[in-house]
Amino acid sequence: MNIRHSLVTLSLRLEHGPFYNRGTYLALKAYLRHLEGSPKEALDILEEAEEVLRKEPQETFSRQVLLVYGNYAWICYHLTDYDRVDLYLGQIRQICRDLSSPEPYSALIPEVYAQKGWSLLAMGFRNGQLARECFQTALELQEPNAELEEGLTFSTFASWTHFYDDKLQEEGRKLLEGLIRSQPENYEAKIYLAQILCWKDPERARHLADDVQNSLNPELLRMAAKVIKIHSTSQAISTLKKAIALQGDYYLLHHDLGMRYMYLLNPGSEGDRAEIVEDAIECFKRSLEFDPGSVFSRLKLAELYGEKHPLYEEEIYLGLMEELPTASKRCQQSFYLHWGDFLLHKKGERQAALRAYEACLEVPGDHPLEEAKLRQRLRELAGSFRSEGKGEQERVVQRLLYEMARKCWARCQNALPSWDLPQ
Repeated sequence: MNIRHSLVTLSLRLEHGPFYNRGTYLALKAYLRHLEGSPKEALDILEEAEEVLRKEPQETFSRQVLLVYGNYAWICYHLTDYDRVDLYLGQIRQICRDLSSPEPYSALIPEVYAQKGWSLLAMGFRNGQLARECFQTALELQEPNAELEEGLTFSTFASWTHFYDDKLQEEGRKLLEGLIRSQPENYEAKIYLAQILCWKDPERARHLADDVQNSLNPELLRMAAKVIKIHSTSQAISTLKKAIALQGDYYLLHHDLGMRYMYLLNPGSEGDRAEIVEDAIECFKRSLEFDPGSVFSRLKLAELYGEKHPLYEEEIYLGLMEELPTASKRCQQSFYLHWGDFLLHKKGERQAALRAYEACLEVPGDHPLEEAKLRQRLRELAGSFRSEGKGEQERVVQRLLYEMARKCWARCQNALPSWDLPQ
């Protein structure tokens, strides 16, 4: 879990998200700040969360505040403030008693399931299926309302982005269409629908993404740029620049802008190559100013510096290699892809490149983008060996491709949502 990234995206949700989620997000922020080693600041944030919830009717407050009181007790316990632990546990026990809960310190009420669902989504769309189950349970416990329907809609979309299941895609599309009809200014729903429609209905996807540019949420503008880039790189760049003007310290905006400039370096693109390279370098350097540990920005900087100085590019890779054991699995896969490409295209060392790609395959984890790139690299390498009549080397690569397919199939069987499993 990248706490720093979670806090950045959470701050955007707090600033631009609906009021009914504010108490939940503040409680989550307090939890993360405690994990970072700032328990006293965490308690201040919980006080703010409690004040936000007190603006609700008393009955609503007592059902929403369980999460906050639980966090209070947990943090006070770590501060060895046991009197306050007893105080908050007592308040939780009283609320649970008033709710006729069979458990003294927990209550299976829709508000708690909804808070869990929103917290899971805030921590990443990889939690989409778990969040979806929370909102489904909440809807089983009470009549539908706007908050729960929005939660179910967004979590269904999030689950689709992980499983890429056709049933989830269609269900997510229908839910998003319905949400937009009832909330025409819901830009978050519009950009999610645009992502689903990108390849099936590109014109409507672009129309939705263009509409999202009326939002002042930098994260939604960043998502809009991802849709718009399919049609116009220059417009995507303008969208990202608008987002940066709103939130200049959000490092992902600078990273994405650098990626858009790098796209202009592809064959057939217009513009002064040296100038584009410098613009891209400046973007990734800015990204690293706000997120110094970003492996992805450092890899792109290495690639760009390698335009003129391959030795400098190699130096960056060797430095990253030393830090690799502490990097995330996705970062490790991305590193081995870049390192393999460098060995193959800059140094002409195909066997060494193959070893790098093999190391990429050995990294555990489900990262579709990196896997797709690795599959492409291996196919190209197999074709190269085949054209040169190097059958043994080709067979080695084909075995790796078979291993990739086998692992992907096994993972899909284990990860299928329950409704897709054979009866």
